Amino acid sequence: MLTKLWDPTTARILCTVLILALTLAFLYAAEETLTLFLFAILFAYFVEPLVSRLERVLRGRVKAIAAVYIILIAMLVGIGFLVGPRIASEGRSLATSLPTLVDRMGSGQFVSQIGQQHGWSVVRQVQIQALLVAHRTDILRYGQALGEKLAVPAQHIWWLILIPILSLFFLKDGLSIANGMIDLGRTPDEKRTIGGIVGDINVMLGSYIRAQLILASLTAVSYTFVLSLMRVPYAFILGPLAGLFEFVPVVGPALASVTVFVVAILTSYPHLVWLFLFLGAWRVVQDYVNAPRIMGKSLEIPAVVQIFGVLSGGEIAGVVGALISVPAIATLRILWRRMTSHRSVDAPLTAPPPNGHM
Repeated sequence: MLTKLWDPTTARILCTVLILALTLAFLYAAEETLTLFLFAILFAYFVEPLVSRLERVLRGRVKAIAAVYIILIAMLVGIGFLVGPRIASEGRSLATSLPTLVDRMGSGQFVSQIGQQHGWSVVRQVQIQALLVAHRTDILRYGQALGEKLAVPAQHIWWLILIPILSLFFLKDGLSIANGMIDLGRTPDEKRTIGGIVGDINVMLGSYIRAQLILASLTAVSYTFVLSLMRVPYAFILGPLAGLFEFVPVVGPALASVTVFVVAILTSYPHLVWLFLFLGAWRVVQDYVNAPRIMGKSLEIPAVVQIFGVLSGGEIAGVVGALISVPAIATLRILWRRMTSHRSVDAPLTAPPPNGHM
């Protein structure tokens, strides 16, 4: 009778489900702390190639890490002196005029001015303005909701100090951490499998983070330069903001373009056609020229899956969830391929990084 009540297979399944539930509960409870450590790991992946190169020159990893941090601090100070005052000035101006811009959006006051510039008929102007007035409440509600979501990262601005500090430990002890994970395997086969998974994730994250940063930098510089040249209001705010949006695959660039165009409309910018052409041309260059060359095949994830991941991540964890959703999907893909592959597990699916570091 006891044998029928106690089934070893059922017990193992129940234990696995219980452990999974406890793990998910822990991840939910410690969401902010884990997010902080995750960004520290991503920052370590970004600076790792430069650290590895300087390590060979300076003959010491600690010396290389210190040199890289000094270089980054010097670059930030230089950029701050060059464009910091302009960004601060435009930021204060935008913060002051933002309520007025939102009110103009809801009331449709800007329609008449744009209609006169582009030769719209009075009837069309009245129709568009009536449509905006009819949906004023929805526009204000969606604008407020978007502002609250974008304000969440600003509440953790102090992370900008903690992330580089925590990254020091991952840069210094990354190889030891990886070896510790591999040692969790009980048999040589399990250790080889874990080693292959760690190697694949290592290469994928390193390639992805560095490629995304390069693409984001190109967008930030291009937007800031061209929008300034075109005399678009708040160019030194919109340019870096577009660069930040570039980190959110597919959805972020589209949101950046819409934000720039809407701000131009609300500030009565006269050359909307040329601005629209620039935004469209830049997306073509970025998506079909820059991204394939820089990103390569580091993810191999279809665009529709990326969109699903970004939207789902945003629903689950806000802006942070949208940022990490695609790397998380790529990691799950690596795990699935490793677990289901019938090929040899002696070597990772992708080339290992130099010197075996992160």
